[in-house]
Amino acid sequence: MPALADDVIVVTGASRGLGRAMVERFSDEGARVVLTARDEERMDEIATDLPGESLVVPADVRDADAVERAVARTIEEFDRVDTLVNNAGVSLLGMYDGRNRLEEISEEDWDTVLEVNLKGVFLFTRAVLPHMYERESGNIVNVSSGLGRHSIAGAGPYVSSKWGLEGLTRTTALEAEDRGVNANAVDPGGRVDTAIWDHLPDDEREEILDPDVMNDAAVLLAAQGPDGVSGESMPAEEWEQRLG
Repeated sequence: MPALADDVIVVTGASRGLGRAMVERFSDEGARVVLTARDEERMDEIATDLPGESLVVPADVRDADAVERAVARTIEEFDRVDTLVNNAGVSLLGMYDGRNRLEEISEEDWDTVLEVNLKGVFLFTRAVLPHMYERESGNIVNVSSGLGRHSIAGAGPYVSSKWGLEGLTRTTALEAEDRGVNANAVDPGGRVDTAIWDHLPDDEREEILDPDVMNDAAVLLAAQGPDGVSGESMPAEEWEQRLG
């Protein structure tokens, strides 16, 4: 039997990159996948090729009402959420093809990165937890970054959002530890072949990881039961070694 047979998994940022790769792998593993992002047309195309059941629910992770509707639509269709993968994310590097020092960053750009990368995780987590608590089972998987543990110059909003995500992951785990819900963070372990790095010269792109780099770890995390590992954050390869 597939590892995630009949599980219901919600993936944010599902229209491209890491999100798309995880959606396809989850479906291959038997899960019923809910794709959510802003690009409905692209998600429809992805869903058409999935081997199992799926649901496309467009939503901006920054919009609390849209998030609540997305989760309500999932419950209406599938009656539960087994795993939430908070994958949606942006960076100024992807928006401007370069790094920006703090004095150069507009308030609007700062808010965009923090709202997508951190507020969006809070909104979706807040929306699914009551349903998971009711069933005393569930997994929250937050897509982090090495920059959630380290820092570089020129990426202030992104670094701040990912450090905040690390703290939010641990807080979620502590609050959920007696409710059957696990919360963990996973990062690719390096640069991934997404639009963020399109500006890189060819010689640097040779070291970029494929978007499916987190698939194995994501499946292992989603397959955990109520007594699983929780409150941890590590690169995908380390998760594979720990849970595989």
